[in-house]
Amino acid sequence: MSPATLAHTEFRRPAPLIASALFLSETTEGLDDGASFLDGLTPSEIARVHAAGRVLTLAPGESVFTQGEPHAGIFLIEEGRVRVFYSGPSGREVTLAYWTPGHFIGGPSIYGGGSHQWSGVAIEPVRVTVLSSATLRGLIRQMPGFALCLIAALEAKGRCYTAMAQMLGTRSVIERLAQLLLNLGDLYGTPEGGREGGVVVIHRRITHDEIAALVGSTRQWVTMMLKRFQHDGIVAIDKAHIRLLRPGRLQEIVQTEG
Repeated sequence: MSPATLAHTEFRRPAPLIASALFLSETTEGLDDGASFLDGLTPSEIARVHAAGRVLTLAPGESVFTQGEPHAGIFLIEEGRVRVFYSGPSGREVTLAYWTPGHFIGGPSIYGGGSHQWSGVAIEPVRVTVLSSATLRGLIRQMPGFALCLIAALEAKGRCYTAMAQMLGTRSVIERLAQLLLNLGDLYGTPEGGREGGVVVIHRRITHDEIAALVGSTRQWVTMMLKRFQHDGIVAIDKAHIRLLRPGRLQEIVQTEG
């Protein structure tokens, strides 16, 4: 496969039945912490929270919120996935996370003021419930349990961004790429032929640009490294899948490179 073809390769399969949040982390454990933060409420309280908001539907590519815009509340993801990313002064983007149903994004801003420090965009059809700052204040006053749920979700968000910062600050870019491939294998992979301990087939649509934004590098570097991994027999890539031929070698890279 030529470099030009490889650079534009996408790996496709219908999304898994249970989609996990995804961000740069040394493990897949805890990726979905906070996804069920409203589960601490009764069914009637959950219905009350949703009834207090307004529903917003977005097509792929539409913005949920935009970096620099004023805070207005939070967005509860009901359906679809949202990519949250930071845009640097040069225009380069760093993906912070892909958030899935059950998570909230965009804040919270309880008293208004301030602006979004990053952006959120729908990467597939998305439905969110928007809870304004005023609505949040009312729910917190009327439902102390909701306040506790929101605090728990904020703690989960803090762990997420701490994990990402640790990876960016302490791991080399090749380690981050190897770890991301292993995480994708854990989240979306199946053993080829049903045999454990062998080849893992990743069923997840992802592009070189998306990988680069997650690991904090460039598409050109990702393409070069994936070609090297293919040459070394570590992975195999076609238009349908990524195959981890030697997951153990990726684990060695995570543990010994840097």
